[in-house]
Amino acid sequence: MRLCFLVEEHYRHDGMPNEVVRQLTAWGHEVDVVRPGGSLLRMTEVMGAGTHDAWVLKTVSGGPGLTLLEAAAAAGTTTVNDARSIRGVRDKALAAAIGRTRGLPMPTTYAVARPELLREIPASEYPLVVKPSDGSSGRAVHLVSSPGQLEPLLPRLAGEGLLIAQPYVRNSGTDIKVYAVGGELFATERCSPLHPDPAVRERRVPLSAEVAAIAAQVGSVYGLDLYGVDVLLGPEGPMVVDVNDFPSFRQVPDAAARVARAVLDLARAGGTPVPPAHPSPAHGSAPAPGSSSASAPAPVPPPAGRPRAQALSVSIPARVSARAGESL
Repeated sequence: MRLCFLVEEHYRHDGMPNEVVRQLTAWGHEVDVVRPGGSLLRMTEVMGAGTHDAWVLKTVSGGPGLTLLEAAAAAGTTTVNDARSIRGVRDKALAAAIGRTRGLPMPTTYAVARPELLREIPASEYPLVVKPSDGSSGRAVHLVSSPGQLEPLLPRLAGEGLLIAQPYVRNSGTDIKVYAVGGELFATERCSPLHPDPAVRERRVPLSAEVAAIAAQVGSVYGLDLYGVDVLLGPEGPMVVDVNDFPSFRQVPDAAARVARAVLDLARAGGTPVPPAHPSPAHGSAPAPGSSSASAPAPVPPPAGRPRAQALSVSIPARVSARAGESL
């Protein structure tokens, strides 16, 4: 297969997706790496026919990569994840509206275009968590304990665009990150960004049936296959506080091979997601039927003579062709 990975400069040296690209090339597949943030994009010409079987996106929120992926999808190319699904979770205000409507346990969410409008939120909703609707990697996330603490924060929020505010979910200071890949779920416990504690290291933990069911529902609600879910165990039960497309998959065993296998399967299936199975709480992961979570996926040879899907022909000088053994 021939694949195109859209990778922002922020992830140029990140393990994900570079390790996945290396795994795919080691299996004999061809991978083109495009860095949309550092390239001249001739958007009037990207709708032509190309030779990629699928496009894969690993970018920061608000980056130009999603525009390219959406253009690829409009041309009928398979994208990983589905471009519309990514847009649905990249905008946290939109994600909250979709999730609550579809029955996901999510906090009440307010959205404001100007920081001063946060003053209209009732005092009974405090403490609040305030963050940009397009935020990622913990950028500009604030815990505001009272209306009085909001005032000095307002100037710092100027220029962040659409903001969301949610009542703070009381918790132990750690959250559960559930990763979904290839129909399997893996859970880790990590320090909450609102309660930084260097002594708390991210580690694999068993996944309860309740949290597993919620994580599987997230994939169904948003139409995602490769994703991560941040869950807080609050006084009223598990609460979804964030959803990420194509996360880091830290602590997932054989992560690069699992993600590479999932990308190939989605490319062949035209992007149809695989519903995650409910994991066994004793192991913290759930193999899809016929798979084994104890071993890495077997190498997938490129198909002989398989017709190539229609894809974008992008005139981008900074495109890098990643071959087996080359450094990205």
